Amino acid sequence: MSYIAIVDYGAGNLMSVHNSLDFLGYENKIAASPEVIEQAAGVILPGVGAFPDAMDALHASGLTDAVLEAAKTKPFLGICLGMQMLFEESDEVRPCKGLGLLPGRIERIRTSLKLPQIGWNALDILRPNAMTEGVQQGDYVYFVHSFMAVPAEEGDLAAVTDYGARVPAMVARGNLFGCQFHPEKSGKVGLEMLKNFAKLTEVEM
Repeated sequence: MSYIAIVDYGAGNLMSVHNSLDFLGYENKIAASPEVIEQAAGVILPGVGAFPDAMDALHASGLTDAVLEAAKTKPFLGICLGMQMLFEESDEVRPCKGLGLLPGRIERIRTSLKLPQIGWNALDILRPNAMTEGVQQGDYVYFVHSFMAVPAEEGDLAAVTDYGARVPAMVARGNLFGCQFHPEKSGKVGLEMLKNFAKLTEVEM
């Protein structure tokens, strides 16, 4: 049976994603080896903490090449820091290279509001895509972050939110998706998005 791989590189909120997919009834596996990623129908890259620490942990895990290859050929979703890692580089803590799957960089949110941004914020969907099917303009999702993506190409930006600044909330390009918010912590709206992603992988319930 095909499954969705959740990349385990020691810096991700794995279990909440795993539990959400289990709740929805989709086969999934925690992936701590390249083989599990290579054999998956789709891949989710979660992430919490600081960008350089997460990139160091991913490289140390030996999973980087498998992640890069999967992102070229399979439905691929980066969540929170996992979305930020899709970009070329980050300013967080120190200059650090990302996976380079999307052009652009990660910068601190320029806002007068308190950081980190923690809580529910409304989505402004700019470019509907497969993951936003059934999601309404203004639906609320859950964020926890102090840094944001600055895509080099506006066309990669699928949704934004307002936090005293225009903050990218979602990116999409082909089979590649990224959510700055946590769909696994965003109630019915987030579950709908995860279901949409699972449908792209053709993993059976």
